[in-house]
Amino acid sequence: MLTEAADLCGRDPRLASRTTVVVAMSGGVDSAVTAALLARAGHDVIGVTLQVWPEDASGGRSVGCCSLSAVEDARRAANRIGVPHYVLNFRERFGRSVIDHFVSEYSRGRTPNPCVECNRSVKFDELLRQAGVLGAGLLATGHYARIGHDADGRWRLRCALDGGKDQSYVLYMLTQEQLARTVMPLGDVASKRETRRIAEELGLAVADKPDSQEVCFVSREGYGPFLAQHAPGTLRPGRVVHVDGRDLGGHEGIAFYTVGQRRRLPATKGPPLYVVRIDPETDTVVVGADGDLYEREFVAANLNWIAAPALVGQLAVRTRIRYNAPASPGLIEPVREGAAARCRFREPQRAITPGQAAVFYQDDEVLGGGTIESVGP
Repeated sequence: MLTEAADLCGRDPRLASRTTVVVAMSGGVDSAVTAALLARAGHDVIGVTLQVWPEDASGGRSVGCCSLSAVEDARRAANRIGVPHYVLNFRERFGRSVIDHFVSEYSRGRTPNPCVECNRSVKFDELLRQAGVLGAGLLATGHYARIGHDADGRWRLRCALDGGKDQSYVLYMLTQEQLARTVMPLGDVASKRETRRIAEELGLAVADKPDSQEVCFVSREGYGPFLAQHAPGTLRPGRVVHVDGRDLGGHEGIAFYTVGQRRRLPATKGPPLYVVRIDPETDTVVVGADGDLYEREFVAANLNWIAAPALVGQLAVRTRIRYNAPASPGLIEPVREGAAARCRFREPQRAITPGQAAVFYQDDEVLGGGTIESVGP
């Protein structure tokens, strides 16, 4: 196991010699194995968990990536590995930056990705700051992605070796400064099965812990009841209108809907109906057939570029419009003097959704990404 640890960690030249590393320990198997591999490779490891679980969320999931039980799992894993572990309370910042953003986006008829916003606004900023406070030059996470450095001086972000577990999509917002101080040893692991095997050999109790899949602060009942409880003002009644202009009835609030959704729609004869778009100015949910969901282009804003300082001219890329979507070929070009980018797909894509992240790739490299702002020409 010591040879295996040295091999995985030694692929990053920043880990070629002994150094102090803060490991972001979420309570899952990936971050626990990351901490264990670094410790076995001879590095001075400090485990840190950000406590962001809202105090009033006791009725929610107990297995989320930031739940109370996850904090305890992280503490036990650190004890087993034999490294110090700190828990830092960031509930207030998480509430302001992630939960408030989540509520605001749904009230605007958009569908946010809270994990992306958490990475952008909370986790990496705070963990890197804490690494400096603790005298660590590097931050390690359990993400499945690879970080490299080119001769031109830029840091690059690439997909994980295990394409099925690749998490580069939720990391597109990392800056050059953050990439320079972050390592992700699991990007070179062949598969999640291999990660679990390592955890089992190390005697880590989280070896068989299921992956967290859902929004950590939303209960099993879903985001609708969460919004009704925490932001009732977002639930304004409105109309459900067919793309052909027919009024199909009322709804309780646009926050209950997202593009591509079938649930909560009026019963009608004929083919199934789906949410095609949402108009927050009139609180209207527009519905249609599955074929009405397909579009060729969108505009993304709030951009972050990794492979180059900015997008200059037209560029052929593959674009992912949601976490589990395949990357589809098309062209991107700057608009609004580079403050936004327009993407035109080669083939129409289903349910391009405002508020979701769009991430641009060439081969296995992340060029950058942004937030989908508008859909269509």
